[in-house]
Amino acid sequence: MKLLCDHMLGSLAKWLRIFGIDTLHPADETSDDQLLELAHQQQRVILTRDKALLARAKKHNLKTIAITTTNLEEQLHQALAALPIDTAHLLSRCILCNTPLTRIEKDSVRPHVPAKVFETRDEFWYCPVCQKYYWMGTHYENMMHRIQHYQNTH
Repeated sequence: MKLLCDHMLGSLAKWLRIFGIDTLHPADETSDDQLLELAHQQQRVILTRDKALLARAKKHNLKTIAITTTNLEEQLHQALAALPIDTAHLLSRCILCNTPLTRIEKDSVRPHVPAKVFETRDEFWYCPVCQKYYWMGTHYENMMHRIQHYQNTH
C-alpha cells in the first residue's frame, strides 16, 4: 500500500517509512489540489488531519485515513491500525526521501562513515537518492525498541 501524508504529518511519514511503508510527504508549498492529483495518479491513500482535504478526497473517491490527533504515538496507532504491516520490510526505506535502501559492501563505506562505526558494524545500507548511509547503531536500536513496543501494545 502506498501512502501520502499531508503537510501536518511529517513525523508520522518518517515513522511509516521506518515501518517500511512507501510514504510520500510533499513539500510545504504543495497545494491541496496537487496532493489530490498525486494521490490519484499514484493510487496513494491520503493521511490527513485536515477535515476539508479529507472531504475533498472522499468526494473524488480517493482512499483516506483520518488522523484525529497531534500526538505522534496516537497518529501512528491510527495509521497502522488501518494498514497491513510486513515486518520483513522494517527499516527498508530512506526516512528522508522514501527511496528503498540498497545493501552496500562494508569496504565501500569506509570514507563515508565514522571510523568507530566502520570498526564496530558489518552491515550497511545506502540511499541512492539522498546519498545517505545507514547502519544498525544506537538509532536503529531505539527505532526497533519503539517498533517492538508498538507491536506488543497493539
